[in-house]
Order: sequence, then structure tokens, then C-alpha cells
Amino acid sequence: MALSRGLRHPFGSIYRRLGHPTSSWHGYSTLTTKSIPVSNDEVGHISCFITKYAHSISAPGIFLRKYTAIASASDQMNLIKQLRERTSAPMKDVKSALVDCNWDIEAAQKELRRRGVVLASKKSSRTAAEGLLALAQNDNKAALIELNCETDFVARNEIFQYLALSLAKLALLVEDSSQQGSGVFAAVPEHLEELKLNLDHPKLSGEKTVQNAVTELAAMMGENVRLRRGFAMLKTSPGVLSTYLHTSPQPGLGRIAGIVSLEVDDPHTSLDLLQQFGSELAMHIVAAKPLFLTKELVSSDALESEREILKSQAQASGKPQMAIEKMVEGRLRKYFEEVVLMDQKFVVNDTMNVKTVLNNLSKDIGSPVKIGSFLRVEVGEGIGRLEAANESDPVAQAS
Repeated sequence: MALSRGLRHPFGSIYRRLGHPTSSWHGYSTLTTKSIPVSNDEVGHISCFITKYAHSISAPGIFLRKYTAIASASDQMNLIKQLRERTSAPMKDVKSALVDCNWDIEAAQKELRRRGVVLASKKSSRTAAEGLLALAQNDNKAALIELNCETDFVARNEIFQYLALSLAKLALLVEDSSQQGSGVFAAVPEHLEELKLNLDHPKLSGEKTVQNAVTELAAMMGENVRLRRGFAMLKTSPGVLSTYLHTSPQPGLGRIAGIVSLEVDDPHTSLDLLQQFGSELAMHIVAAKPLFLTKELVSSDALESEREILKSQAQASGKPQMAIEKMVEGRLRKYFEEVVLMDQKFVVNDTMNVKTVLNNLSKDIGSPVKIGSFLRVEVGEGIGRLEAANESDPVAQAS
């Protein structure tokens, strides 16, 4: 009796309203009502009463959705905002998860993660040719990883950049028995994916395997995200490791990377001039795109292929065979200047080639200087061709 006296409208009127339910986007009717106090010792709100006894109310073609609590419009907007800040998930996904979880933000966050893992697995077959290179280094080692996504928009996201840098720092700490001596070594992504890292970002935190962290990031971004490849360069002789990142949104990140090791015979040599030249040479490697360190290291296949192309071009001129051979040799020298690091014109001073600059530096510091290894990597290079031909990743390196 207390209940019926406390209501402004008789229960029958509420029952009749169920015959005209409000429409929702889920394809069934949803009943919402203002909270109306009944009495202190009865049910506190009319909404709670309806939720509690909804199973006893029936009408043809009517489905009454049950809520443990009905959030006001302002509360709903606040919950949507909070969950968006926590997860960076799209607005429609955030709202859908909250509705399905009766506006329980903790349950909705777990539901978003569950949905995200499923969606990430579905997106894994899509081409991801954008992204960033992340670099970490110490005095004797430099580690570089490539983290790919589908759009440049995601590559600019601070969570994406945070994970990329975290992966590079992890790769720097990896002790691999195959990485012995100086030179460039490939870091197999499958080996890195099983390693664990501790993340400390408001939206990506805790101890996770690399694979799980990448999957969780893909779920947040709504794109295919993958760790494509990694490299490490080690220095065991006296000298310096120099690096350069092009199109760098913040330190340690970029779209093109150049890494070079310079070695000297005398361990007591001052390294100031060596470091300056190393920085310039790393920038040169990014700009000039060398493929080989010296002529002797040009592969026989590449040389033979280039010779055949040049010979065909020369024969089209209709000149005598002797002239054709001279033309081919002259154009081969031009080819070496384009692809061999030591023969390239130095970008900082194009009146000299790199070999001459290196000889002059050796005289200035009083000890022979040589290039131990170099590496040039660019985001997304060759992905379209690789997917068609199923080939290995291209990369310019020498050691």
C-alpha cells in the first residue's frame, strides 16, 4: 500500500505506457524513467522497482531492458568521456560497451579490451606500411626497430610512439649469442614478441609480452599494428657509433634512419672530430642511399644485371663494339658513384667523395679511420612488393 500511495500515477498507467515503448538503436524497446522516491522502508526508486519486477511485467511484442542503475544524461556523458580517456577507443565503441555493461565503467573497459583483441586479429591481414622507426643506443650498441600501422594519423599518436620507444629500449638490452663481434645483426621479430616489458603509460601499463602489448595497441587504434623488423649494430673496436633520424617527431623516432660505426687504431685518439664526422656521415647515408661500402662488396648479381642494362642502352646508339664497351665501363663508374658509399660525393662537401674526406680525417686526428659498418632503413620500404613476391625485407647495410 505504501508503494501505491507514493506513486504519482497508478501502476496500471505505467503498464499501459509499456504499450508505447521508446525505440532504441538495438532493435528492441528500452524503458527509461526518472527516479521517484517511494518511501524509506520500501523500494527507494521507481526505476529499481521496475528493474526488480520487470520479469513479472509482460505485454505482446515488448522487451524490457534491465539496468542495475539508470545513469542520467550528464552521468552518461561523463562516463563516456572517462572511458575514452582511459582507452582512446572510438566514441561509438565506448558508448556501446557502456550500454552493454549497464554503465559500469570497469566492466566496459574490460569489454572493450576483449572486443579489441578480436578486432585486432581480424585486422592483422591488412597492409600496414606507415609507422615509425625507434632507436636506442649506448656507447657500444645501437638498436633499431620498425613498428608499422596503416595510417600516418596513428603513427603520430603518443601511445604508438611510447610503445615504439619502449620496444627499442628492450631491443637494446637483449643479449643474443648470435650478436658476437662488431657489425650489423638482424633482430627477428618473433624472438622479441615473446619477451616481457614493463609499460608505464596511463593508457598502456603493466607487465606484458611484446606481442600482447602490440595487440592491445592495435585494439586501441583500430588499425593493424605490427612489429615488422629490428636491427642491432655493435662496436667492439675503439671509435664511435653515430646515428641520424630523418622526419623525427621526437628524440629517438623517425621515418628514415642512418647508423654508422667509425673505427680507429689508437684507443687514445680524441673522439671529438670523429663524432662530428660520424653525425655528418650518418646524415649522408640517409640522403645518398648507398647500397655497398666499397666496389669490392658489390654483389656479382647486381654488377652483372647493371652491366647488361648498360650494354643494351649502349647498343641502341648504333656505335661500334669498341665504343660500346667504353660506354659501358664509363657508365659503370657512374653507377659505383651512386651506390658505393666510399665513392659517393659527400653531401656536406660535394667537391670530395667520402673516401677522400675519410683520408683527410685520418691525417687530422693522427690515426687511420675506417668505416666498420653502416645501415640505412626506411619505414615501409618494399612492403607492397614484398607482399606480392613474398621476399625478405630490403635494407642497405654493410659490415
